[in-house]
Amino acid sequence: MSYEIRAAMPTDEDDLLRVAHHLNTVNLPDDREGIRTILDLSLRSFSGAIKDPKRREYVFVLCDREKGEIIGTSMIIAQLGRRDAPYIYLDVIDEERYSATLDRHFSHTILKIGYSYNGPTEIGGLVMRPEYRLAPERLGQFVSYVRFLYIKMHRELFRDELLAELLPPLEKDGTSHLWDALGRHFTGMTYAEADRLSKKNKEFIRGLFPEGTIYASLLPKQAQDVIGKVGHQTRGVEKMLQRIGFRYAERVDPFDGGPHFTSKTDEVSLVQRARPRRVRHAQPGEPKKKALLAVEVAGPPYFRAVLSPFVEEGDDACGIPEAIARDLDLAAGDEVWTLPLD
Repeated sequence: MSYEIRAAMPTDEDDLLRVAHHLNTVNLPDDREGIRTILDLSLRSFSGAIKDPKRREYVFVLCDREKGEIIGTSMIIAQLGRRDAPYIYLDVIDEERYSATLDRHFSHTILKIGYSYNGPTEIGGLVMRPEYRLAPERLGQFVSYVRFLYIKMHRELFRDELLAELLPPLEKDGTSHLWDALGRHFTGMTYAEADRLSKKNKEFIRGLFPEGTIYASLLPKQAQDVIGKVGHQTRGVEKMLQRIGFRYAERVDPFDGGPHFTSKTDEVSLVQRARPRRVRHAQPGEPKKKALLAVEVAGPPYFRAVLSPFVEEGDDACGIPEAIARDLDLAAGDEVWTLPLD
């Protein structure tokens, strides 16, 4: 019980900034104002203050309870792509050309911008402090999997397709070779400037990007080499996504070329395995099997989850250690949401 996941709260601002410093992204920017906005949106999402489920964004934080610190985070964006903020991507298309006159054959990669105004649920914002990534408790898996458990708990709030956008190889200073070769020429903005603005307003992309096809073979080789490739910091995430049912969608981010992975929500193995169970008795000892256990409460922090030893008792019951039952305020017969782990 050294670690717990809960909904992020406004008081987490400083801790979340320290986590964001390790991987500055549009979903978790290394920027105090941005973090403050994200936390406010998350609080209103968990509390139900945002009435339209499509506009909700949920942020989970992984806490080291012994140190009283946040060590990781992940998030769910209920719907990526609405009329006021479309989901924007580049389709990656393979084209073959042949000339009988010259007896020459060429294969080209074509990029074509696309928009969706009724898009998928996005699984994102996964960041861990480096010193915890190799912990034996597999904490990165814990904070990643909790999103799928929450989706199953509130299936009606989320879309029928899930999307994960993975970071491509970037330079140490955050430079994107694809953006420098493409986006910068059409917007006059740096990658960092465009990335920040896109979180608030995507109109400039539709207004300035070319609508036709772009032959990637005309771009510098450094830009071509990152299209659809996964950066070293997210290779573990790629393997996890593939293991639970996600596949590369032949789409990439228009800013940096990072690949988009998708799956039907109900076909993701973790969503399928998650279910509510009744606590029949407290299980002594240390059974080999473990599960994510989650409960919800009426007030802050609204959601709590722990990693626990776990004994299945049919499809609708489970045994858990007494200490964890007390920590989650669970008595025999109470319902707890469970996600058994392999």
